Amino acid sequence: MKITIGRIDKADFPELHLEDIDLKIDSGAYTSSIHCSNIEEITIDGKNFIRFKLLDPEHPFYNNKEFTTKNYASKLVKSSNGISEKRFLVETEIVIFNEIFPIHLTLSERKDMKFPILLGRKFLNKKFVIDTTKTNLSHKLKNKI
Repeated sequence: MKITIGRIDKADFPELHLEDIDLKIDSGAYTSSIHCSNIEEITIDGKNFIRFKLLDPEHPFYNNKEFTTKNYASKLVKSSNGISEKRFLVETEIVIFNEIFPIHLTLSERKDMKFPILLGRKFLNKKFVIDTTKTNLSHKLKNKI
């Protein structure tokens, strides 16, 4: 049975220390993405890492916390304007509808976008059905517990 998700919602990303962060359901996007700043690939003791800060200083949830992980990949992503760019991809967990799901997020500088997180088809597929007339279905459930 698939869960009905609306066009926008809020979710938690415990490993990223984000709670009730706004997200937009984007069935046009294959991968999910999160807005980051200062994204860079670095080498420590001969091993490659990715370092980034979530969001940017203008965002109310920005906490200036820097994340470093060696669990990442890079991927060519075609953006909505048709231009392909290399983006880094990290795996983390999302808590939505009171369940924990693994999710891959591409790191993207989405400063001009209203929603810091987009949920794409790869995450939504086989788990959710989208009702564009609804909003915050998961967030309303969370507050009932």
